[in-house]
Order: sequence, then structure tokens, then C-alpha cells
Amino acid sequence: MKDKMTPIERATAIARGEMADRLPCNPNVANGVARIYGCRISEFNHSARTIADAQIASYRRFGYDGVRIFTDLFPWAEAMGAKINFPADNTADLATPALEDIVQIDSLESADPYKDGRLPIHIEAMKYLIDELGKEVSCVGGIVGPFTNAFFLLGIEKMSKLFFTNPEVVHRACQVSLETCIRYAQAIIDVGLTPTISEPMSSCTIVGPKHFREFGEPYLKKLVQYITLKGKPVTMHICGKTDKIWEDIVVMGIAGFSVDNVVNLQKCKEQIGDRVKILGHVDPSAVMYAGTPADVREAVINCVQQAWDSPKGYVIMSGCSLPVETPLRNIEAMMDAAREIGYPIDPEKLNSMLRSS
Repeated sequence: MKDKMTPIERATAIARGEMADRLPCNPNVANGVARIYGCRISEFNHSARTIADAQIASYRRFGYDGVRIFTDLFPWAEAMGAKINFPADNTADLATPALEDIVQIDSLESADPYKDGRLPIHIEAMKYLIDELGKEVSCVGGIVGPFTNAFFLLGIEKMSKLFFTNPEVVHRACQVSLETCIRYAQAIIDVGLTPTISEPMSSCTIVGPKHFREFGEPYLKKLVQYITLKGKPVTMHICGKTDKIWEDIVVMGIAGFSVDNVVNLQKCKEQIGDRVKILGHVDPSAVMYAGTPADVREAVINCVQQAWDSPKGYVIMSGCSLPVETPLRNIEAMMDAAREIGYPIDPEKLNSMLRSS
């Protein structure tokens, strides 16, 4: 089924309170684009053209409402000295952190997005992407936030202990990470894309609100403010449970908040939906990866029922990046469900669709 509007036309119409064909929908296909384009994920590590072409191919296949250059969590830490494992056909992972010993902390330097690691490849991919798609769909560049990146510089277990034993080192790692994030955000903006932030280690599932407020929030807030002052709206994703820090996140001035499937979507709408657009939160594993198209359709309807009337807007989205081997029929089912629901939303139609599931 072909959409009647481009994503940019759709977003503009909804923002103006005008008619649209459907709600925005973004399955967050991530590195699964390699399966659609027909390449290995490892090709993303050295070919900007392949990154862009894979994203373009996936967008053309499904017609979703946002395209992002973002391959894994580690390019920024890698550019600052971390060692990364690169499987032949799967997503990269951290091998060793940037610092073997915290006595090296003063030697830590921010990365240059035009010279260091894989960052120049991603910036080049953004140029191809916006040249091809910039007039019809929102094109964004993903950044891992400074708090999360600091974990990859110091080591995840070590940094958690340093909260208590040497907080000055944690602050130093976060500050240098922030400098890298700001430089990369500026490069994204210079190309013409909008930066988005992923901060998985800020999750309340991983770090308590107290330590987030002490170590994560100050630097994340500065990154959000930097991007916002450049005239770009910030969308942020944090994995896992986040309800205890919703207020902290919203007051930073973000425009959109992407939530994991473990979050109570209706509660999120009720608490912060009057100040920020909500994106989410179809389960990427149990539903999108392991479920049937009927499961996907039902999950999309349930999410829309909970959040379609969020005051600042709502986007149908998976709760996190989809597993690489997510069945393509399930991605199609998500898009088809959004098209079937349509816009404006009719609550009675949603109830009828659920009954027919």
C-alpha cells in the first residue's frame, strides 16, 4: 500500500492541525537495513555509500517517517581510543574501553568527527542521505550521549564503582565525551541533518536516578541545549525504565522522547505528553522479532489507543532498534497497521480493529 503523503508533508499537516493520511510511524529498522539492501553489516564500517544506500533502500521499501545514520553505540568511544569488535555480519560491540587505568584520564581528548575512527564515514554517509531523501523525509544523525559514552571510555563495571570511589574521574570522562558529542552534533548540523540522542546507560534499569542526576544529567542537558540553540529540535531515546527521570529529561528542552516497551505508555503521556512528543513503543523483540504480523497489528493498535491524543503529538515506533533478523513481513505489518488506522484517529475504529484481531 502506497502512502498518499511524504513524511515531511504528513508531519507538516499534523503540526498545523490539518488532515493527513496516517500517524507518523518509524519501525527503527537499524542495521536490519543490511538485509534489505543485500550487504554485510561489516561493510558499514568502511563505506559511507553503503550505509546511505542501505538506509535509502529500506526507506523506499517501507515508507516510514524518519531515516537515521547510526550503526552502533561505539564510534565515539572508538574515536577516543576504545577497541571495538567487528563481526563479519552483525553489529559492532565493545572489546576494551579507551583507558586501561584511570591514571590516564588526563590524556583523554575529544574526537574530531572529520578525522577520527569511523566518524568521518558516518558524516559522509549523511551527505549522500540528505542529497537523496532530504526533500521528502526527516534525515537525522544519531549520537550516543556523553554519559553513555563515558562508560565505554572507562569500562562499564569500573565506571559504576567510580561513582563512589573517584567521582572526579567520572566527571572528567563525561566532560570530554560531551566535547566529542558537541563536535559531532555540529558536524551533523553542518551537513543539514538533525542530531538525535541515544542514552541507554541513563536508564533507571541500569543507573539509579541519584547517580543519573549527579553524573549524567549535567552533560546531557548541555548537549541538548547546544543542539537546541542551533535551531534543531532534539529527540532522545533512553532504554529500559525511565519514569523516575521523566521530569529531569523534559526540563532539558527536548522536543521528542522515545520510550522502551517496558514503559507505561499511557502514564508517560499523562505525565509529560503536554510538554514533549511521545514516540513508542511496540516491543522490538517479543512482538516485532518473534511475533506474527497479527501480533504486530494488535500491538500497534494498543499503543495508538494509549497515546494518540498526547497533546504534543505521538509517533508509532518500536521500543528500541529492531533486531537485525526481524522478519520483513512484521515491519510491513507495522506500516500497514498505521495506514489502516489512518488520521485523524477514530477511537471507535480502533476498538473495532482490536475486536477483529
